[in-house]
Amino acid sequence: MDPVQLGRLIDQHASALELYARQWCGSAEDVVQESFLKLVQQARPPDNPAAWLFRAVRNAAINAGIAEGRRRRHESDAAEARGWFQAETRSPLDPADAESELRRLDPGPREAIGAHVWGGLTFDQVGKLMGISSSQAHRLYAAGLSTLRERLGVSCPSNRPKEQS
Repeated sequence: MDPVQLGRLIDQHASALELYARQWCGSAEDVVQESFLKLVQQARPPDNPAAWLFRAVRNAAINAGIAEGRRRRHESDAAEARGWFQAETRSPLDPADAESELRRLDPGPREAIGAHVWGGLTFDQVGKLMGISSSQAHRLYAAGLSTLRERLGVSCPSNRPKEQS
């Protein structure tokens, strides 16, 4: 397929294909882009490229929607089965409140806390995962914990005044 013909197809059909794909999945733009890539990889262009694209987008969007639903179910099941926090009898912290406040954090601090605490990653690893420096990962982690402490009314043991002997 020559580039001019591909450009015309994109101009004529990309928007309609995205709208079409949205009925099955949340990643319509990706599905359409992948379908155009598959089209140009064809050894012989189809007789009706527009019809071919709609069929390819339909199939890919349905598959993407199924995968998205499966991922949401797995994430939900994992969160419900284990919970983010476990209650300790000596802790004044309510696990449901802590989980709720963690969900309300900005994405950066929430990701840094999750990767470090539950993933066991070092700040260097967290930084690489997030595409930031290890010191920035630590700052996000610390800021997130500070926000959680403030919202939950929990004081930090290291910030308490030392007792005089």
